[in-house]
Amino acid sequence: MRSKGGEYVSQATAVKYVLIGAIAMLGLVCLYYGSSFTPELPRSDGDGAGSDPFTGGFVPRRDLDDRFDDHEHSLEDVPKSIPVCDMKFSELIPCLDRNLIYQLKLKVNLALMEHYERHCPPPQRRFNCLIPPPVGYKIPIRWPASRDEVWKANIPHTHLALEKSDQNWMVVNGDKINFPGGGTHFHYGADKYITAIAKMLKFPGDKLHNHGNIRNVLDVGCGVASFGAYLLPLDIIAMSLAPNDVHENQIQFALERGIPATLGVLGTKRLPYPSRSFELAHCSRCRIDWLQRDGILLLELDRLLRPGGYFVLSSPEAYANDPENRRIWNSMYDLLTRMCWKVVSKKDQTVIWAKPPSNSCYMKREQGTLPPLCSSDDDPDATWNVPMKACISPYSPKMHRERGSGLVPWPQRLTAAPPRLEEIGITPEEFQEDTDIWNHRVIEYWKQMRSVLQKNSVRNVMDMNSNLGGFAAALKDKDVWVMNVAPVHASAKLKTIYDRGLIGTVHDWCEAFSTYPRTYDLLHASALLSEIEESGCGVEDLLIEMDRILRPGGFIIIRDKSSMVNYVRKFVTALRWDGWFSEVEPQNDALSSSEERVLIARKKLQREGAVTM
Repeated sequence: MRSKGGEYVSQATAVKYVLIGAIAMLGLVCLYYGSSFTPELPRSDGDGAGSDPFTGGFVPRRDLDDRFDDHEHSLEDVPKSIPVCDMKFSELIPCLDRNLIYQLKLKVNLALMEHYERHCPPPQRRFNCLIPPPVGYKIPIRWPASRDEVWKANIPHTHLALEKSDQNWMVVNGDKINFPGGGTHFHYGADKYITAIAKMLKFPGDKLHNHGNIRNVLDVGCGVASFGAYLLPLDIIAMSLAPNDVHENQIQFALERGIPATLGVLGTKRLPYPSRSFELAHCSRCRIDWLQRDGILLLELDRLLRPGGYFVLSSPEAYANDPENRRIWNSMYDLLTRMCWKVVSKKDQTVIWAKPPSNSCYMKREQGTLPPLCSSDDDPDATWNVPMKACISPYSPKMHRERGSGLVPWPQRLTAAPPRLEEIGITPEEFQEDTDIWNHRVIEYWKQMRSVLQKNSVRNVMDMNSNLGGFAAALKDKDVWVMNVAPVHASAKLKTIYDRGLIGTVHDWCEAFSTYPRTYDLLHASALLSEIEESGCGVEDLLIEMDRILRPGGFIIIRDKSSMVNYVRKFVTALRWDGWFSEVEPQNDALSSSEERVLIARKKLQREGAVTM
């Protein structure tokens, strides 16, 4: 065979060229058909530039009507397996990842703690893999033993045990970490410290619950939440709050212990809780500059405290006599006096302030007194991504007249119609019906799980679409606590949840939740997935986020219309939620949507050696 240049080419060489050409053509054909029938990744822009299987989303966002009209929806949109993330991401909190701040070159004010506030990754940088547990992970120790000890392998960080060794925060003991109950200002036990606070307030029997009138507490800068842990026997529930800061994994330890806690910071934005939510706020050496920005952080506490609520401060400025701490004390006293707060008790290292029970003091202030009252168009219950405001939120006319919140003591307030129901257009009769229905629904859930549910295997519970708090209220006889999550569009309802003596937060489920991986034993999602789909966000992204939050061995309860449950069911194996599985058609009730179904699944424990990305 003659070449173009007149030279001869061997027959073997010619055959080689033909084979190479055939292979190349076959590759192009496979590429074409593969791109036609394989699930694509969601695009960050019109041409999909920048997407990859690690940081992109999951499956194409087909039109909602097309998806649900196709009752035999093809499995081509659902992967047979989902890769496991690299082990270095085992503690990833996507919206509180400081590496992201550096990578995106975000400009944050460190002095105002903006680097500890939420900064979520753009869609093209979302993780498209399952967060693995650390090497040697064990199913957590069950409550109530978990209050005092956890497995070291589950949170392999011992820095706090060394740094706070003189304060009895935590002690490493072989393969466990023990929690003696100490804190920065209560080295010898939170229980003794709590009793001392009750004595300062002259509460009957030296019990801080004050016959059920102290129920909701906000603990700012909570450490490993031992203060909140020792409030629980008094039927007091604390929202223990701390940032993801140099005190390595403190909130992760709190949640591993089974204590209500969440990541957050007093920075530039309002905390995601409605006004008038807590009877008492607590700060034990929380290292917060309360005087900054015209006292804006104290004004945020003022927004959150109920009429006559208390602020317990155990800090050097309350007792130290050096010039700097005296200066801080005098300035703080002046500011809080202008805010109409009063010192009700001061002893040793602790001072207790009380805010006024009505607006009367505000109306007697001289004109021009700072801080001013907030304007009438400010909504004190608007919290999601709302900047803090350096003004006093006055009480509603009703609270002012009644000189209080109007709440009955705990536990009666759990089922009594909350005073602020009328603000969200709900009647007491509708509230009672909701409570009764959820009591029945929870009974049915537990019947559905009774073959696999072991004693004390569920402690940390999240209701991802909490409505009026009926699901959480129905769990009153079980030794659990519930984080009630109000989606942003329904955030006005969260105030009624706090009025019931429960706790919760506002959240947008198009974004990752502010918690560590593996922190909840049970997730309940009623009608949430359909709402997410209708909002234009990805159901698949939410399922991966749910898996991040859920502990191995934990349960997921999804109540939704049958078309959505059918779709989610296809992901159960890929998500490794097939440790146990049940699906039923529930009885219709006044809250039911048409063709509703309940799916309950249990998450498997990932074993070492799983494929990672």
